[in-house]
Amino acid sequence: MKIYNRPSAPTWADLSTTDVAAAKTFYGGLFGWQGADVPMKEAGGYGMFLLGDRYVGGYGPCMAPGQPVAWLAYFQVESADATAAAVTGNGGSIVAGPRDVFESGRLAVFADPEGAVFGVWQPKQHQGFGVVARPDSMCWFELMVRDSDRAKTFYRTVFGWVADSEPYGGSEYTEWQLEGESFSGMMRMNEDFPPEVPPHWMVYIQVEDCDAAAAKAKELGGSVHVPPTTIPPGRFALLTDPQGGLFSVIALSGPSPSGL
Repeated sequence: MKIYNRPSAPTWADLSTTDVAAAKTFYGGLFGWQGADVPMKEAGGYGMFLLGDRYVGGYGPCMAPGQPVAWLAYFQVESADATAAAVTGNGGSIVAGPRDVFESGRLAVFADPEGAVFGVWQPKQHQGFGVVARPDSMCWFELMVRDSDRAKTFYRTVFGWVADSEPYGGSEYTEWQLEGESFSGMMRMNEDFPPEVPPHWMVYIQVEDCDAAAAKAKELGGSVHVPPTTIPPGRFALLTDPQGGLFSVIALSGPSPSGL
């Protein structure tokens, strides 16, 4: 539980959706989250998902025409502007920002050299997650990418991450580490992945029972893209919400990842 809400580590995740009300209903039914809209017109419909009285993530409407419904992973930085310079100087691009979010903090959204989109958060009043690594909260971020060597160079340069890689099936799995602790991962997409699947960051939400969560997601109008499957850390499934937002759930067979 050490590596979160600190520089270069995971700090937040939010959902951009075409139907905020439906998203609140779906995620509330699946994880017990409550939606709390930010009570300011200038917030544009943004709000916080709460697990009990603690922040578990955010939500808001898609703001641009054609913007896909998606979860966005954020990493904490000391300076969003300095990070923007590092991103563009190492083959990435700026999607949005950097810009201030009231007195909460300063954000920017980037794409890495292969196009995987991620955010950064420079905190002020809003420090990020209030709960992690317990059932019904975020427990892992994972990058899916085709050129893992290029990604290792990019993220090491921008964030200082250490890549610990091992063969995994016919591919390779990397654990991103800070101070020797793993906090996120990376899977190299091989020929088994359809060519139309773009590089992307995935959020993982911890659950007590993966099979039950997948069944509940279908009952609530979502879809199961990868059925409950046993992997070394536990049992996971790849799901989408009714509007198409992609996310994974995992029931861990051992302790929570040391990162989040």
